[in-house]
Amino acid sequence: MFWSNTLVEKLNIRYPVIQAPMFGVSTPEMTASASKVGCLGTLALADLSAEQSVELIKATKELADQPFAVNIFTHNIPPITDSIRQKYIKTKNFIEELAAENNLEVSLPDLEDLKVNTYHEQIDAIIEEGCKILSFTFGNLDDNSIQKLKENGITLIGTCTSVEEALILEKSGIDIICVQGIEAGGHRGTFDGDRIPQIGGLSLLSQVFDHVKVPLIYAGGIYNGRTLSAANELGAKGFQVGSILLASQESALQSFEKERLKKVKEDEILLTRSFSGRYARGIRNRFIEALENSDYILPYPYQNKLTGILRKTAKLNGNVEFVNIWLGQSVHPYSEASTMDILKRLILDVEKIS
Repeated sequence: MFWSNTLVEKLNIRYPVIQAPMFGVSTPEMTASASKVGCLGTLALADLSAEQSVELIKATKELADQPFAVNIFTHNIPPITDSIRQKYIKTKNFIEELAAENNLEVSLPDLEDLKVNTYHEQIDAIIEEGCKILSFTFGNLDDNSIQKLKENGITLIGTCTSVEEALILEKSGIDIICVQGIEAGGHRGTFDGDRIPQIGGLSLLSQVFDHVKVPLIYAGGIYNGRTLSAANELGAKGFQVGSILLASQESALQSFEKERLKKVKEDEILLTRSFSGRYARGIRNRFIEALENSDYILPYPYQNKLTGILRKTAKLNGNVEFVNIWLGQSVHPYSEASTMDILKRLILDVEKIS
């Protein structure tokens, strides 16, 4: 059978199809729906507090009776320097003025009011809640966290965007590596948030396959049977999909955002640091055009926290020019069916051509 492999056995799932985390889009309902069809649902915890993480995990447990993964950000937090303080004030003022010019009245937080979390406080919560699969992005876990998680029987899935990153993950004992192609929507999993490895996803997958021995998941541009089969041919044992679920019933996107998806053109999709301070692929809009290549982009997570209220306000006002709609390069019809039905169709499509 096409689906029978070591990853299916390791993760205790029927199909090695993984629902991408997509923080801000995925929901406990999406995670549960993916798991119910025999795929691996993923609950995005990003850089939430331990308390918020527990709340989401419990909500997902109530809906899902099959295994699901949780996903966290393993970023470094830059120290607050005088330079960052000054730049924060300038950026805050610029964004508030830009919003006002576009009929959005927002009062953004001062730097001292930001609540910035590290992943370390999430680790104990994940263990205490009995989660058995943890994926992560933006870097690697520290050695102590890896040891603690493994002692509690948790399977670890790291994200790489280069061969170098894959080798680091394997050497540190990570069980499975997700190879994120440059085609993928959302944030790049790159260890260094200031750069982007300029290698196409399928080329990267083939090279990582030649250099590491752990099972590989591929993420980037998968939206039908042909694209999934291509990743399989190049060595992937698992297949992570995100963009095909953006307009699903369980997606947290609002109706006006789903309407924007239907009209998107390939030249409107780009990588930008404007919303979060880290490179992410999404749909170009007025906010991105105003900040891209400007001096008003702070390092992650400060930019991400600063723009949070703006994005929430824009969402409440149905303003597509000031929300981030993360999206991969493979433009296709974005189904509004349930996550379960979308994944079932993908599985059937693969089986027809395999």
